[in-house]
Amino acid sequence: MRYRTFGRLGGQISEVGYGMWGLAGWTGRDDDETRRSLQLAVDLGCTFFDTALAYGDGDSEKLLGELVRANPAKKLIVASKIPPKNRTWPSRRGFQLQDVFPADYIRSSTEVTLKNLGLSSLDLMQFHVWEDDWANDDRWQKGVEAVKAAGLVKSFGISVNRWEPANVIRTLRTGLIDAVQVIYNIFDQNPADELFPVCRELGVAVIARVPFDEGTLTGILTKDSTWPQGDWRNTYFVPANLHPSVERADRLKPLVANGTTMAEMALRFVLSNPDVATVIPGMRKDRNVRANIASSDAGPLPADLLKQLEAHRWERSPTDWSQ
Repeated sequence: MRYRTFGRLGGQISEVGYGMWGLAGWTGRDDDETRRSLQLAVDLGCTFFDTALAYGDGDSEKLLGELVRANPAKKLIVASKIPPKNRTWPSRRGFQLQDVFPADYIRSSTEVTLKNLGLSSLDLMQFHVWEDDWANDDRWQKGVEAVKAAGLVKSFGISVNRWEPANVIRTLRTGLIDAVQVIYNIFDQNPADELFPVCRELGVAVIARVPFDEGTLTGILTKDSTWPQGDWRNTYFVPANLHPSVERADRLKPLVANGTTMAEMALRFVLSNPDVATVIPGMRKDRNVRANIASSDAGPLPADLLKQLEAHRWERSPTDWSQ
């Protein structure tokens, strides 16, 4: 495992973190398997773990708390997220801050997360959705300052809505946000245009999520892929998304080097960008943990391959199914 500086917060963080969304809306959940994968990740050098109160209605946080307590000698960095009070993902233009993140709710939600984790303070708390129109509203600013002053949270971040990487830039300039979590992968290269330069300027840590485009960049999906009833992917991979996603992934296959996988290429693409502090793939199985951490050990992709991958950028805008 390689390590990077976590923005202006300083300190070293594993460049491959652990995304724990797999406990919410994805079928095939097995808590014992998850526990084994989490511990294996720690054993292999992973130090950053990202969860949310909405993941499994707090179950994900509880599992992460177990892991932290089982590894007291490890300097594990714990991040979670405050769900929108109106329980709407993503936020929409025109949503009012008072309906999504009122100050008292910021405090109460943080307290619930800490109870689930069994911790007295949190390394990083994040807003799970965001609207940049709220940037200068002092109500959320006071809410953030209050939980920090109470010692409940050490730093604050924002998880940006899908395919809206610039919908946070004014907020970053308030100086109150220490980290931004954004979708960044071979298809979704937009964050490098506006967001990453601002993060670099301000010392805001970048957490890259969805490196595999919810699965298409593993190269194993087909136009006939389906999931069990109730699985979130059935609502995301509607034909209008699944078919072009698979077609684009298929066009990448000739670029996968012998002895490697498309998933490795996808992860190393993200890690080739020095603006990224850590990337957080979901990895519920031992084999995924080992493969993802091995991608870190392999280092950045060759410059000529990165240049070819730039041509696979896909311009996308939020839709009724993109969530």
